[in-house]
Amino acid sequence: MLAEVKRRSPSKGDIAPALDPLGQAAAYRDGGAAGVSILTEPVHFGGSADDLAAVHASGSLPILKKDFHVDAIQLVEARVLGASAALLIARALPPDRLISLVDEGRALGLELLVEVRDAEELETAIRSKATMIGVNNRNLETLVIDPTTCDRIIPLIPPDIVAVAESGVQARADVARYAAIGADAVLVGSVLSASPDPRRATRALTGVPRKSRG
Repeated sequence: MLAEVKRRSPSKGDIAPALDPLGQAAAYRDGGAAGVSILTEPVHFGGSADDLAAVHASGSLPILKKDFHVDAIQLVEARVLGASAALLIARALPPDRLISLVDEGRALGLELLVEVRDAEELETAIRSKATMIGVNNRNLETLVIDPTTCDRIIPLIPPDIVAVAESGVQARADVARYAAIGADAVLVGSVLSASPDPRRATRALTGVPRKSRG
């Protein structure tokens, strides 16, 4: 599981305005998360580059910088701050540009999580030789969540690529649902950031067996 540090979001408004990224990341680690997702954008998500740098310095978990990256210099910044991986959204980039950014990020030593929402975007992500593909149930234009998006797309992801289900995970039953269609991991944000006991909340969502897509 990728557990997210998020103070606010465009869809929910304030989630946890006073959230301490160091304490949150440590709780996620102790709860069994495999990595932490951090948004550094200040206006819509309440984040900062200092959050990512501080969590990196603590050595808690590998870090995904989950911002809207559209230029190579942003990937350089992600690496300098200490991110292990960065998000690229297929819908936000022309296919050729997405493919080149995957190459540029990899040359910097970053893993790239390429986010898709339909079969055409998935094909581009596969052509980019992405090692991780995220399927977002949330329509970024309307902010509406359609949980069947993962149902349609995750089974199509080749088994040698890590498949991540994104958006809409609230409970262990949601994790089990995505594991049953072949998701290797889930990215969980608001429900963990808002929890008064993030370690326990994280633990409740981990350890779910997955079904192979092979």
